[in-house]
Amino acid sequence: MTAPVELALRDGIATLTLARTDRHNALVPELVDALRARLAEAVATEPVALVLASAARSFSTGGDIAGFLAHAGTAEELLAYSRRLVSGLHAAILELLRFPAPVVAAVNGPLTGGSLGLVLAADLVAMSRSAFLQPYYVEMGFAPDGGWTALLPERVGVSAALAIQLLNRRIDADEAHALGLATQVVEPDGLGSAVDAWMAALRTKDRRALAATRSGVWDAPRLALVAARLDRERDRFLDLVGHPDTVARMRRFSGGR
Repeated sequence: MTAPVELALRDGIATLTLARTDRHNALVPELVDALRARLAEAVATEPVALVLASAARSFSTGGDIAGFLAHAGTAEELLAYSRRLVSGLHAAILELLRFPAPVVAAVNGPLTGGSLGLVLAADLVAMSRSAFLQPYYVEMGFAPDGGWTALLPERVGVSAALAIQLLNRRIDADEAHALGLATQVVEPDGLGSAVDAWMAALRTKDRRALAATRSGVWDAPRLALVAARLDRERDRFLDLVGHPDTVARMRRFSGGR
C-alpha cells in the first residue's frame, strides 16, 4: 500500500508528494500525520528547498467528506475526529511556515477546502493552467479552516477573500496569478520544468540568506498571530461541523450515504 505522503531527496532538494491518489489527496488524519512526519524528516536533511507536489489528478480536495461521515455516529465521535484533523492540518501549516528553507508548491489540479493552507504556506507557487482553487465551505455548512480566514485576507485583501468564500467562487489559474496566489502559471506538462528552473536558481543563492529572508517574513510575532487565527478557525469549524444541517449537507454531497 502506498504511503499517503512520500519524501524524496535529490541534489539537495526535498520533495513531499501527496499520494492518497484514490481519494484525490482528500485530507484525513492519517495523511496529515504522515505529512507532518515527513516534514520533520525533511527538516533534518537541511535541504536547499522543499517542494510540495501531488501524485493524484488533484492537488488536494480538502477534508474527506467520507471521513467525516464515517465518524458521524455520535456528536462526540464527529467532534473528536474533526478536532484531530483540523488541529493536525493547522500544525502542518505552521510547520511549513517555519520551514528553514524556501517552500515551493506545484499545483497540478483542483485545490479545495483546507488544503489551500498548504499552498498559502509556500513561497513560490507553480500552478497548472488546468488547476483551480475553491473554498466550498458555505456549500457544506462548514466554517473555513486551513487559513482561509487566517492567511488569505492578508494575501488578497479582505474584500476579495470574503467574496471568494461567501460566493464559493472558483478561481482559475490566471486569476490566482493576478491575485498573487500563484507565482507562475504553466501548461500542465510544464509544471516540472518550472519547478526545476526555480530549484536551479535557488541552488545558486546563499542558503543562510535564503533562510534569513524567510524567517524574517515569518518571524515570531507574525507566526503567533497566524497561530491564534488558526486556533479560532478550528474552534469555529468545531462549532458547526456537528450541526444537523451540516451533516445533512455532507450526506447529500455523498449521495445520501
